[in-house]
Amino acid sequence: MPKQKTHKGLSKRVRVTAKGKVKHKKAGSGHLMSSKNAKRRRRLGNASTMTSTLAKTARIALCK
Repeated sequence: MPKQKTHKGLSKRVRVTAKGKVKHKKAGSGHLMSSKNAKRRRRLGNASTMTSTLAKTARIALCK
């Protein structure tokens, strides 16, 4: 069997932590920030973790 290739698009967008959680940047922080309130802007700046089923699929695609 050939080796599975790393999904390069996903590898640029997510990072797997030491415990196996998948961190990603939240959507909606690209532009039009003036219409969003300060609390929302603060929360968009922080990284988030994927849910278990999505994280499992992501780890498979990243070959980790």
